[in-house]
Amino acid sequence: MAKAQAIAVTGQTVLGLLADNIPKSEFANARFELYQTGNFSSPMEEGISLFLYRVEINSGRRNLPARTGLDGITRRPPLPLDLYYLLTVWAKDAVKQQRILGWAMRTLEDSPILSAARLNHFGTEAEVFQPDETVELIFQTMSLQDMSNLWSAFKVSLPTSVAYLARVIGIDSTIPTEESAPVQTRELGFGNI
Repeated sequence: MAKAQAIAVTGQTVLGLLADNIPKSEFANARFELYQTGNFSSPMEEGISLFLYRVEINSGRRNLPARTGLDGITRRPPLPLDLYYLLTVWAKDAVKQQRILGWAMRTLEDSPILSAARLNHFGTEAEVFQPDETVELIFQTMSLQDMSNLWSAFKVSLPTSVAYLARVIGIDSTIPTEESAPVQTRELGFGNI
């Protein structure tokens, strides 16, 4: 499973995938940035921002058993996370904004599975993800509650944005589990005081 840096690496990979594939002749000035809430008050002129607005524990994989690593040590189960992103396109006019959006959505739809090689390529640290790991990227419809919360937090109206879900990022534990010896005999003392 992945190291704790996996959350940041996932966002960097989505932006890196877009930056590597953008038609430079059409969108020469496009920038690709991870955003925080404060960035929305003074956004970029042209490009794509990615804002992590919610993190949840994946309930389907919550109760995985402890796993033994390559070093032979058994550690606590991984923490399975789902990451919810707001992808926002920025441009001076609506036509260009919508062209960037259409291109970005098509690009992400063409690469819905992010391999460990791709994830590790865009990360700033080596080998955050194990070779057999992947992250699935899915278009996600935002709930009205999420939209309302974002509008309230940003204090500005959002430009053209879409939501994506990155699942399942399994963050490894560094704490080994204690293994007990197998039970050899049982002594039952019913009726003994």
